[in-house]
Order: sequence, then structure tokens, then C-alpha cells
Amino acid sequence: MKKRLYKSSTDKKVCGVCGGIANYFDVDPTVIRLIWVIFILAGGSGLIAYIIAAIIMPDEM
Repeated sequence: MKKRLYKSSTDKKVCGVCGGIANYFDVDPTVIRLIWVIFILAGGSGLIAYIIAAIIMPDEM
């Protein structure tokens, strides 16, 4: 069975993007959230990437 990237429906704070990425890579969601914050503070590219990911990633079934 192939692994698929979905937004998390159980571990979400805003849209579930970080929870879904954490589930895909089998890491703690807090680590992914901290990486997003670093990207946001380093020029705002993280905010644009988060919005795009929230639009593109499908919801978990």
C-alpha cells in the first residue's frame, strides 16, 4: 500500500497540514510546526507555503 499525504483530521491546530506531514514522515507534529514557524519568521515564505499546502492537500478520509 502506498503512503499518501493528507491533512490530518485528528491532530490539527489550524488546517491539519502540519499533522498530516508529521503522519506522512512519522515524526512528532510539534517538530513540523516549529519548522513552519521558522520559515514564517525567515521572510514569510512559510506562510505562503502553508496556505498553498492547505489548499492542495486533500482531507483525510
